[in-house]
Amino acid sequence: MEIIDKGTVIKKGAEAVLYKSSLWGLPVLVKYRRPKPYRNPQLDHHLRSTRTLMEAKILSEVKKLGIPAPAVYWVDLEQCLIAMSFLEGIVLKEALPRLSEEEIKDVFFKLGEYAGAMHARGIVHGDLTTSNVILCSGVPCLLDFGLSDFSKDLEHHAVDMHLMVRALESTHYSLKDLCFSRFMEGYASAAGEHYAQLVKERVNEIRRRGRYIEERRTRD
Repeated sequence: MEIIDKGTVIKKGAEAVLYKSSLWGLPVLVKYRRPKPYRNPQLDHHLRSTRTLMEAKILSEVKKLGIPAPAVYWVDLEQCLIAMSFLEGIVLKEALPRLSEEEIKDVFFKLGEYAGAMHARGIVHGDLTTSNVILCSGVPCLLDFGLSDFSKDLEHHAVDMHLMVRALESTHYSLKDLCFSRFMEGYASAAGEHYAQLVKERVNEIRRRGRYIEERRTRD
């Protein structure tokens, strides 16, 4: 099936190229993990196909949880391709300044619910930022599970949250406290108050570590 030759490139990343194409008459997003010429070819293909399979599995699990995300239509491990539903909408990073306070509260509560539900199931997104959320008719949908994994480790869950905090700090600092407080409320509703507190404490610890490392670099 020559999907990749018929698609239109919409984004090139370090690990993959995204194409807009069609499959069975449906618009699809095709994600192609490109070969790395500096790696041994057999190892390279193994790594790319393993990541492709992992992403497809996790997307399927996320959909079972009722979380809005692309649906997987087709996987080709030989070519390291995934064809998934093409979601139309606005990236949250760009839309956030235009949203009302109530809309912001609603969006981030839902995002917190999604994260809590995934972590309770042992799924880590791996790149949970406002750049990987798209608003489809006002509903936040999660994108790009290329770095996702299965883990019930508290540290891994806290890193997901830390990435969201950093994304908010770097692009929407004035909204950071409102967004993250609502995010944590949604998270607690899905993962439980006790676990939410443990994750929040670990996020603070990760942030302290980061500041310590930065201070050491500055002194050195």
